[in-house]
Amino acid sequence: MTFPITPAQQITLPIYGSAELRFPVNNIYCVARNYADHAREMGHDPDREPPFFFMKPANALISEHDTFAYPHHCGDVHHEVEMVVAMGEGGRHIDAASAMRHVYGYAVGLDMTCRDVQTAAKQQGRPWESAKAFAGSAPCSQIMPASICGHPQSDDLALSLNGELRQEGALPQMIWQTAELISTLSKTFQLEAGDLIYTGTPAGVGPVQPGDVLEASLGKIAHLTLHVV
Repeated sequence: MTFPITPAQQITLPIYGSAELRFPVNNIYCVARNYADHAREMGHDPDREPPFFFMKPANALISEHDTFAYPHHCGDVHHEVEMVVAMGEGGRHIDAASAMRHVYGYAVGLDMTCRDVQTAAKQQGRPWESAKAFAGSAPCSQIMPASICGHPQSDDLALSLNGELRQEGALPQMIWQTAELISTLSKTFQLEAGDLIYTGTPAGVGPVQPGDVLEASLGKIAHLTLHVV
């Protein structure tokens, strides 16, 4: 097969325990307001309404050895720590009872958000892409295969800013659990192997500045250190 232009390079993430294997990333789906305490801090009702999603491009990813470049179009960037689900198989209309068989592994990630841009978009009834999908907006750790760690159920998410704990929450606090998210997503989208699902953030989101160091963790499963420049 030949192309009239050079195709974009495949975006990949490292896989725990392998110097050679890489996880090929396809689409990135993010769920909003999946922790009641975060919904409250953002001024929303935490009742269990159907989840809604937004997307980031694969080239928004940065890995654990990269730096986060503060975006020029934004004056108020916030951190949001999240468990990331890496899909090993795709499908449509996946039943929640069988959804976990489609998962390859897990990571910890950050949904970096231009809060001022997002607030303006909400007020004007516009999409969130310029606030959520910019270059570098999806930092992610290496992928831990589920064959090694199992399927996280009671682990804690945590984020420290310059050594000070800012966000902490347990996975059982998610309003919609992993299997439900996969099933719900698959009713609207054709999920594919290589898709990532960012599963929402607990309370404590806040601003970052150049020079800050962020440390994110998902229990003992995944860890990510990020320098803001």
